Amino acid sequence: MDYRKTGDAYMVRVDRGEEVIESITSICKKENIRLGSISGLGAAGKVKLGLFKTKDKKFVSTDFEGDYEMSSIIGNITVMNDEPYLHVHATIADEKQNVFGGHLSSAVISATAELFITPYNSSARREFSEEIGLNLLKF
Repeated sequence: MDYRKTGDAYMVRVDRGEEVIESITSICKKENIRLGSISGLGAAGKVKLGLFKTKDKKFVSTDFEGDYEMSSIIGNITVMNDEPYLHVHATIADEKQNVFGGHLSSAVISATAELFITPYNSSARREFSEEIGLNLLKF
């Protein structure tokens, strides 16, 4: 992974074999990003996407392995327990343009990923909601 600050944002290149969520988290820790947005795209060989089942209050995940274009990576950065907390979604497509999307738990890059992280001059935290079953934004 390599990244550079440009203006108010960070340009990020995630390299083959590296994991996207770990890479973003590492930058957030190094740069003390406590609130921000994430956008990007790339190619991945192993992806885990999830869906939150509201009735059961739990995530179900699907693993994808093969060649996938990550046509959209979008999310936000907040803080929980004084650590970076990422909430990221992705849309991936296979060679027949079948599209899958959901909460991005992990993605191991097969070629490259290009991301932009835009930090905000503030901070936001998360707190677990027993009622909903998710870590919700706390203002």
